[in-house]
Amino acid sequence: MPGFIGCKPGLVLGFVACLAQFSVAQNASESKALVEKHIQHVTSGLMGGVILRGDEHATHALADRMKELNVPGVSIAVLHNGKIEWARGFGVRSVNGPPVNAETLFQAGSISKPLAALACLRLVQQGKLSLDADVNTYLTSWKFPSDPIAAGKPITLRELLTHTAGTTVHGFPGYASTEAVPTLVQVLNGEKPANTPAIRSEAPPGTRWNYSGGGYTIMQQVLLDVTHEPFPQLLHSSVLAPIGMKHSTYEQPLPESMRGNAAVPYRGDGKPVDGGAHTYPEMAAAGLWTTPSDLALYAIEVEKSLTGKANHVVSVDMTRQMLTPGMGHWGLGLEIGGSDADPYFSHGGANEGFRNNFAAYEKNGEGAFVMTNGDNGAQIADELMRSVAAEYHWPDFQPTVRTAIQVDPKVLDQYTGTYALFKGFDLVITLENGQLMTQATGQGKFPVYAETQTKFFPLVIPAEIEFVKDDQGKVSSLVLHQNDHDMKAPRK
Repeated sequence: MPGFIGCKPGLVLGFVACLAQFSVAQNASESKALVEKHIQHVTSGLMGGVILRGDEHATHALADRMKELNVPGVSIAVLHNGKIEWARGFGVRSVNGPPVNAETLFQAGSISKPLAALACLRLVQQGKLSLDADVNTYLTSWKFPSDPIAAGKPITLRELLTHTAGTTVHGFPGYASTEAVPTLVQVLNGEKPANTPAIRSEAPPGTRWNYSGGGYTIMQQVLLDVTHEPFPQLLHSSVLAPIGMKHSTYEQPLPESMRGNAAVPYRGDGKPVDGGAHTYPEMAAAGLWTTPSDLALYAIEVEKSLTGKANHVVSVDMTRQMLTPGMGHWGLGLEIGGSDADPYFSHGGANEGFRNNFAAYEKNGEGAFVMTNGDNGAQIADELMRSVAAEYHWPDFQPTVRTAIQVDPKVLDQYTGTYALFKGFDLVITLENGQLMTQATGQGKFPVYAETQTKFFPLVIPAEIEFVKDDQGKVSSLVLHQNDHDMKAPRK
């Protein structure tokens, strides 16, 4: 008779089991093929922040951009549906050296801040700190000095974590291997061998948003004085280990045992940073060594903590506070973007020879993490974020499409010259083969396109350059429109 009537039960069950195994294997193969397709699309679809309407060459290959920008290595991890869908290295850890892999360590730069903030929030949750008390209440090794600028108002941890404390020092260059490394108190006071000014007030606390790595250095001293633990040990036990970040450390310099798979930093001209990776005693602000995969685990922890599914570091309530945007769209250690219905948290990072970026959505388990070992790597990181956003259909990080018009070369020639944005920083405008070009001091040269007869835009950054004429009709200055600021630059 047809079918399996009359067959022995063992034969039927065995056949069903074989079918099940075949189905699992087939699904796994199809899933792997889909992931490879995602990777191919992401690495071939890099886009600038602005693209020209109708441009058939708007996307670029990762390998080409790495070569153009002198970035030897790139590492990427992508979150999809709450899991790391893929993580892969591209290029090399050092020129002519071994390849980058998913476990290659990079300096995170300012991405150190959100994880350091998490350690601080854990202590707040434990009742050892308050977000709204005067930080001098906790500081014993050093005190933040009162000054007329602060108008007698104390600074708080909440203000330090949200960059609203009005403190100075945007970032830190670190210390080469041949240089003496200051203590944290010497950094706070701007005393030699520190290479940055004293961290002091530049605005009354709570009055404005102003990014300050100096503020996070004060927070680091608070944590040291309250816990009496070395900062790398504190961050390992309270944040890195609970999350499972096995390839991460705040130790500065990087221990010998971890250097075998660490990336070497490079300048924008393709030359290595003298002496290799710099040392950062400002660990909370810039001291983390990590991988994109470990950062993805951090994002997964944040997403799960928000819903109570995993609270290895802080509670649901503390996570909500951390992700609540305030002045400047910043939460406690993180920038908050996206829509109210579908927000994301993000942070960038820049140390000498390293540039990185990440963004992860709070609700849908999507995210991307990019680390590079080149001073020009920020462009690649941003372009990769847009490529991932396009491939995985994110609602944000899409490029702006603009229309360019033709302008008579005789008109363009009137705009050539040097314009002083501020002391020591110029914009040089040139005309090359009919294309207007711009180059800022210490940066690369790139084309700008005409939107009107006097207003131009680049493709590499969301900005505009508008040329201004005097009463005699001669071009006397330009105005750079960028990040909601208008900066006038007179012609030299």
